[in-house]
Amino acid sequence: MNRQTTASTCCYCGVGCGVLIEHDGERILGVSGDPAHPANFGKLCSKGSTLHLTGDLAARALYPELRLGKGLARSRTDWDTALEHTANVFAATIAEHGPDSVAFYISGQLLTEDYYAFNKLARALVGTNNIDSNSRLCMSSAVVGYKRSLGADAPPCSYEDLELSDCVMIVGSNMAYAHPVLFRRLEEAKSRRPQMKVIVIDPRRTDTCDLADLHLAILPGTDVALFHGILHLLLWEDWVDRDFISAHTEGLAALKTLVRDYTPQMVSQLCGISIEQLQQCAEWVGTSPSFLSLWCMGLNQSTAGSAKNSALINLHLATGQIGRPGAGPFSLTGQPNAMGGRETGSLSNLLPGHRDAANPEHRAEVAEYWGVESLPEAPGLSAIELFEQVRSGKIKALWIACTNPAQSMPDQSAVRTALEACPFVVLQEAFRTTETAAFADLLLPAASWGEKEGSVTNSERRISHVRKAVVAPGEARPDWAITVDFAQRLEKRLRPLHASLFSFDQPSQLFDEFKLLTRGRDLDLSGISHALIDEIGPQQWPFPAGARQGTARLYSDGIFPTSNGRAQFIADPYRAAKEQRDARFPLTLLTGRLRDQWHGMSRTGTAAQLFGHVSEAVLSLHPDEMRRHRLQSGDLVNLKSRRGAVIVAVGSDDSVRPGQAFLPMHWGDRFLKGGVNSLTLPAFDPLSKQPELKHSGVRLEPVSLPWQLFALIEGDVQRHLETLRPLCEAFSYVSISLVGRERPALLIRAASTVAPDPQLLGEIDQCLALLEGPVLAYDDPRRAIGKRVRIENGRITAIRLAGETLAQHWLQSLWLEGRADEQLRRWLLAPMSAPPGGAGAIATDKTLCNCENVSLNAVCAGIRQGMDLQALKTNLRCGTQCGSCVPEIKRLLAAETRPVAVI
Repeated sequence: MNRQTTASTCCYCGVGCGVLIEHDGERILGVSGDPAHPANFGKLCSKGSTLHLTGDLAARALYPELRLGKGLARSRTDWDTALEHTANVFAATIAEHGPDSVAFYISGQLLTEDYYAFNKLARALVGTNNIDSNSRLCMSSAVVGYKRSLGADAPPCSYEDLELSDCVMIVGSNMAYAHPVLFRRLEEAKSRRPQMKVIVIDPRRTDTCDLADLHLAILPGTDVALFHGILHLLLWEDWVDRDFISAHTEGLAALKTLVRDYTPQMVSQLCGISIEQLQQCAEWVGTSPSFLSLWCMGLNQSTAGSAKNSALINLHLATGQIGRPGAGPFSLTGQPNAMGGRETGSLSNLLPGHRDAANPEHRAEVAEYWGVESLPEAPGLSAIELFEQVRSGKIKALWIACTNPAQSMPDQSAVRTALEACPFVVLQEAFRTTETAAFADLLLPAASWGEKEGSVTNSERRISHVRKAVVAPGEARPDWAITVDFAQRLEKRLRPLHASLFSFDQPSQLFDEFKLLTRGRDLDLSGISHALIDEIGPQQWPFPAGARQGTARLYSDGIFPTSNGRAQFIADPYRAAKEQRDARFPLTLLTGRLRDQWHGMSRTGTAAQLFGHVSEAVLSLHPDEMRRHRLQSGDLVNLKSRRGAVIVAVGSDDSVRPGQAFLPMHWGDRFLKGGVNSLTLPAFDPLSKQPELKHSGVRLEPVSLPWQLFALIEGDVQRHLETLRPLCEAFSYVSISLVGRERPALLIRAASTVAPDPQLLGEIDQCLALLEGPVLAYDDPRRAIGKRVRIENGRITAIRLAGETLAQHWLQSLWLEGRADEQLRRWLLAPMSAPPGGAGAIATDKTLCNCENVSLNAVCAGIRQGMDLQALKTNLRCGTQCGSCVPEIKRLLAAETRPVAVI
């Protein structure tokens, strides 16, 4: 085998880690961190290090598929037929209903070149501003915060500021899970400089809090009140930089009047923290030589997201903590190229080069550059508005690329109704298994990570060159190439007598055209090219023509890209979240991330290894809340909001407060019937139009589902998921996950009020290969109990327990161990919650360290033997790779009474 290595970047979060892809020209064989990349210096998180294990070919979209009617199944077609048909549909729709009758919904997972092609297609050719990105759900409040306060959407900091700061405030981000590579850098910095102060502001006590000197567990949605309360104390104690304020800012007078009312007593009551905690936080912010803030979705996904961003930036302006090492307001992007999307204008209100679609001068500049008469004046639709107009029938044709709105958008009932009603839905996607794929009239197979070339911009404004390692499978194409091909066909219909706007043959041509739209602007990257990055490495903008290195920090001269060069204090009052606890909905539902999954699990959900730490959807409740509702861990409840309901298992978790509940954002309808976002609300911030995905009013209702199903089938998990998931619609509760590592399997847990029709169980058994062959069977039709276990070559390969599932855990353990001893076989179908005589372990253990496959039980055993953290790393290897498991190991060490190790 001819092994090769190609340098590229990771496709998950906005850190933009460099990776080295090991491949043979056809398949990706392995992934490691790139030691030369300045974003990660060789480190990768658990998701990035398993990239080569994701993207199961059975889940991939390989060929164009088209249907000519909503009631029909899609069938394979060729690219010419698919794109000619689509060009005809879009041209006819535009001719009859106008350019705003079509829309494009794209993704922060796209490359900059893909983004640019879509923007030019929508605005210059079609003539609509109806192009928005799933970054609307992620970073649009940060965009507004930066623009209002500092004059431009430009994070002013660098990653090295994490190591240089004296006081780091992390707000609304479980950084240990969402950005673990950066968290490791911060963790190492604090170990070297223990005097560094770390403040974490989060309603939950997350793994990130284990690093904190101060954790402010504020009540959800009260961030603005907290920041105003901190500023109140900064002003009262004179912990402000008056010279900086006088020389470089304006608007403090109005803000002082506002925050005068945010007294410690008031803020303590509003936020649910002590006055002493508030005072300590303000003192560290005001007196530390350098102050850095880091934030993500917890601040942005809010009806007050823009106000929260600006209120936090106010603290930096008041203290002069911006534009110097270790200081500044630093938003952490949630997707690999959310920044590139903002640069190219891939939100409906933006244009390329940090221009505004509502600004006539900006429209004229871009139109002239593109060689078109004008750009559309009508405001474009943001994500929530876009799907509302799809549902109302105003949008007749919708093009979705590289995103999964049937999982990620709030109020899923409304979104799915919209997709069902839309006359023509195009889905440009690498994975045919996403929830949105079911609604596509045309599925266009896109190249995925490692299969295409282009560029991305990470959170610190650093542009990296993404390189192709292998050929995309089937007939999948790079996103930019699909878009350009379609645009060339459409322009023959819309502007037949004009020269082509889309004469692009390779991604570097798109980048080179785009970058000149940034020349002379705050993000000037006119000096960057793919070739230059290959020569000198990834670079931070601004990087004007003639430069030989990027710009590490912005605003070091105190001059801001506003009309008068001054930063602006923003005086927005605190406004509560849209849905507050009340008698009907007495709980606040919070959403957030798991350690080893990403977004809607389109990719990570194909790798069984990534389910090892958390295997299924569980609603976390405080022990007091569990007692109040008389619940035990594992019980099922009907979780209801004003928009929908989902049946889910509960678990006791004292990291959430009473009155709150937490459910990870990743579980869509593929893995949990209904999906998390059937509960969340579409209310959005009036400025950023980012929805309030973090904060919903819910209630728990008891549910009685006495008939239960447990099924496990080894191998070919994507095919099994595809055939079994539709059959599970008959059940009230459905939870699906993957298990195992070398021998992955699909696992189903389901429940219903009554037993299903025997024919349905027969269809399930057929999918599980349990109808014939070496199968042990037991049936009790009177009690609606039926059990099947398939044993091949001395080990279990499939299980189905229906009506009574007591043995599920130890049978799963036997499957995992790869054995089915002769003496155990007569007990396999018995109603026993443990194996006879205690033979074999029970599958309640979880994988604590995914990188090294170290279980929780193994770590606990090591701790009982007297091992400390270093000894655990040495002996078990846990925590030696990405380090994501280290906070959990530290908690176990703190909780365990350990014997003194004998040396």
